[in-house]
Amino acid sequence: MTSGHRILVVEDEAAIRDLIQESLALAELRTEIATDGLDALNQIRKNPFDLLILDLNLPKLDGMTLLEKLRSEGDTTPVLILSARSDRSDVTSGLRSGADDYLTKPFGIEELVLRVKAILRRSYAQSAVVNLLRCGPIRMDIDRHQVTLNEKEVELSATEFSLLEALLSRVGKVVSKELLLSEVWGINFNSNTTVVDTYISYLRRKLHHDGFTGIKTVRGVGFQIVGD
Repeated sequence: MTSGHRILVVEDEAAIRDLIQESLALAELRTEIATDGLDALNQIRKNPFDLLILDLNLPKLDGMTLLEKLRSEGDTTPVLILSARSDRSDVTSGLRSGADDYLTKPFGIEELVLRVKAILRRSYAQSAVVNLLRCGPIRMDIDRHQVTLNEKEVELSATEFSLLEALLSRVGKVVSKELLLSEVWGINFNSNTTVVDTYISYLRRKLHHDGFTGIKTVRGVGFQIVGD
């Protein structure tokens, strides 16, 4: 049974990519792949990951540029850099730009798994304190009861905040109206109320700005939030 962590492997060399995926699968860690930097950026914006394993030499958008772009946008996803032995200066630049660790190629399977698990442990220790949820340009700090859109604070009522939290805790998944009614309003019986639709419209009015339209209606089922 795999863990709940989502790891994105950003590597254009098929042999290395397959080795990483197989190694982490044996350690019960779930991975997804991107073969170039632009593909990785699009995936990250649609659905956040718990860790990026990032090769520096990538087509379309190189790894260093991708890392710098993510950090400039406030994305704090942990990053493990993969680098050829001759790229020491790039590794140093990567660490200064916000990478969490690095591995030089060729690397051992055991070391890879240990490094990944160590980063995830550190990351989850921090998230337990900060308690952050995110999707695309939206960041939610549950402990501070604060929501930002592109780093600008958005004022939400208590009910709006709870509804958004219910969606953000299930990024990319379709959440039924029944579940939202139960979790946000405590309604555990059949009801024809339109309160969910009404509050979804409130959230869209406050959050659908600057090109973001990530709160989706799935007709006849419910709602989902995606990174657009």
